[in-house]
Amino acid sequence: MAEDITSLVTGLGFPSIEAFIAVIILIIAVFGLIVVIATIRPVLGMFPYTYPNARIRARIGKILKEKQFQEIIEAENIEEVKNYLRGFPDFAKYIDEYPLEKALDTQLAENYDLIARITPKNSRETFKFLLKKWDIKNIKSIIIAKKVGLSHEETMDLLIPFGDLSDKLDTLVDAENITEVLSALEGTEYAPLLEDVISAYEETGMLLPLEASLDKYLLENLLRTVTTPEDDNTSYLKTYVGNMVDATNLKIILRAKVDGLRYEDIEPYMISDGYQIREWKLKDLMEAEDVAGVVSGLEGTDYSAILAEAMATYNKTGSIGAFENALDEHVAETAKKISLKNQFGIGPMIGFLSKKEKEIKNLKIIVRSKREEGYTPAMIKEMLV
Repeated sequence: MAEDITSLVTGLGFPSIEAFIAVIILIIAVFGLIVVIATIRPVLGMFPYTYPNARIRARIGKILKEKQFQEIIEAENIEEVKNYLRGFPDFAKYIDEYPLEKALDTQLAENYDLIARITPKNSRETFKFLLKKWDIKNIKSIIIAKKVGLSHEETMDLLIPFGDLSDKLDTLVDAENITEVLSALEGTEYAPLLEDVISAYEETGMLLPLEASLDKYLLENLLRTVTTPEDDNTSYLKTYVGNMVDATNLKIILRAKVDGLRYEDIEPYMISDGYQIREWKLKDLMEAEDVAGVVSGLEGTDYSAILAEAMATYNKTGSIGAFENALDEHVAETAKKISLKNQFGIGPMIGFLSKKEKEIKNLKIIVRSKREEGYTPAMIKEMLV
């Protein structure tokens, strides 16, 4: 028997049984190592997110609940809304420093800033670039203020003290007109963007070229930061950004159809590398005859049912707000799904920002309704997203 085994082993090319056993042990060890690596790799991917997610989950717990929103809705006036929000430290520190809408946006910006600082290295560039949304929001607010003739104080009340331009806001607000705003931006990354489209604004008087070029810059660079995902976390981040791109493209196209703009008017502002809507589909949508043509052209995508449902509201009101709300809700739902699928990685950060955006948007809806006559609590609740 032993001689038979020896013959078999030497027939396989091994000089001795001991050598054969050594190879078998090595194979088992390698296989075991592969199993161990496959097992712990996901754990290693989660580890950098452990501390950041602990901080984020603490903040998720502070997001206003439905009962609290109901109490705010039933407030008699703006002052009661302020008093209610003073009961929450995260809001209280801004309530008495800024006008209420600015206080809410500043609190939101603070959360974006926190995530950009604590997120792990492989996703940090995306969240740091996402902070530029506050620069872009401020530039848009200043441009609109110049167009409608707001005062220095009125304009400053619109601006959020976050972003790379926070120390230039006074200079930008002091500009006499939109052309001077561009001059004040000289030396920043935003000046070339606006210089390329200022002639289109001057020809049409429409702000779309200025606003869309800024949005495109933000989203194209966000896409750049997630072009080659390293792991599940960055892959989920790419999905989230891609859905943001799709939603922005569709908003511009729908707005253009309502304003009667042509394909060549909006083509420069399209972002070709979205999630579901690729370049060829974008071209088809831009060439649609009207809003209904855009919606029907989305057949086969997730957006078809979403916008078809909003079509009834649009037909009643003539406002594209129904479409914009539906698209925002889709992005929020995408974030929610990611947060559930990826609970120990980047999911909580994406989910938190989405929930926080929704919270602030709803608070601003309540605030604005309290400034108008005739809105009942039931009507305000119906308006919330």
